[in-house]
Amino acid sequence: MEAWKVNIISVWLGCFFTGLAMSQILPFLPLYVEQLGVRSHESLSLWSGMVFSATFLVSAIVSPLWGSMADRRGRKLMLLRASLGMAVVIALQAFVTSVWQLLLLRALMGLTSGYVPNAMALVASQVPRDKSGWAFAILSTGQVSGVIIGPLLGGFMADHLGLRVVFLITAALMTVSFLITLVLIKERVVTVKKADQLHGRAVFAALPYPRLILTLFVTTMMIQLTNSSISPILTLFIKELSSDHDNLAFISGAIAAVPGVSALLAAPRLGRLGDRIGTARVLMTALGCLIALFCIMALVRTPLQLGILRFLMGFAEGALMPAVQTLLVKYSSDQVTGRVFGYNQSFMYLGNVAGPLVGSSISALLGFRWVFIATAALVLINTWQLHAGIHKLSVARERKSV
Repeated sequence: MEAWKVNIISVWLGCFFTGLAMSQILPFLPLYVEQLGVRSHESLSLWSGMVFSATFLVSAIVSPLWGSMADRRGRKLMLLRASLGMAVVIALQAFVTSVWQLLLLRALMGLTSGYVPNAMALVASQVPRDKSGWAFAILSTGQVSGVIIGPLLGGFMADHLGLRVVFLITAALMTVSFLITLVLIKERVVTVKKADQLHGRAVFAALPYPRLILTLFVTTMMIQLTNSSISPILTLFIKELSSDHDNLAFISGAIAAVPGVSALLAAPRLGRLGDRIGTARVLMTALGCLIALFCIMALVRTPLQLGILRFLMGFAEGALMPAVQTLLVKYSSDQVTGRVFGYNQSFMYLGNVAGPLVGSSISALLGFRWVFIATAALVLINTWQLHAGIHKLSVARERKSV
């Protein structure tokens, strides 16, 4: 079997355990914050947003540094750093006694995060370009599979064993991810001296369509914002909708997981469809569906209605990130692909920073339902920008061909 195919299988397993581990925790962080002594609706919304955002704020700051080091020493080293570091920091979160300690550890976790983006970058540097859509779609199913199982498993453990046990088991799963990476992933590292690396403007000057690449960065940020803006308030919103508070963690975990089921079904098919009819078309259609679904979610009256809409949302989400990554590979040169993915990773983290802050702030000021409306509006603005960028590119190509 070809080396790049072996790496895809190995990285898929690593992404699966990483997705499983992370999704066990995120849906229940608001309940953990409440358990640590935060009670009022406004304080709970704001603290949940800060706890969610802290990790990604630090990650956004340090991501270019890790990207530069990855170009010099290889992506595998970054995968090992992320998986082992997260295992240690997540384990420590099980023993906090105040929300300030949790916030500090969540910020520290930002120094250790980045397994999935670095896995994507490793695959991007090795997979044949005509297979990019398929490869990224397949790889995304690894994390999605973990995200499906994680909230259900985490919810069950939270209800029956307690929230602190979830952190310890999550740390164990990240250790498994570390071992898989150490043993199975093989990388042929092309050494690049620091003095020979392109930086800043030189990277964009090497791109044939720098404005489109920048717009795709913003799209990545918006994809992450749509997910993370809902995360801090999802459990609290379900609590408001539900009359059954005894199984709240399990219900929240199930609703958090359902988009992953449909994304898992859709991603490989949509990846192949994009390779056949054009990735940009698939991306624009998925963004349009996402806007409509968020608007409808603002009107739900029961957890079941919310769960159905989130299941439908998964079909759109299964196309989004693989499509963006495929377009980044298509419109960047081999010389700067690694750096482009590094910048894209920073925008991904910025979306994870902005999303919880936007969601928790709007929730505290206007209520839960307005979070869905505001998220739809932001995605609509980005969709219009992306459409304009792709249209300009098409016009420019037509003029060149004449």
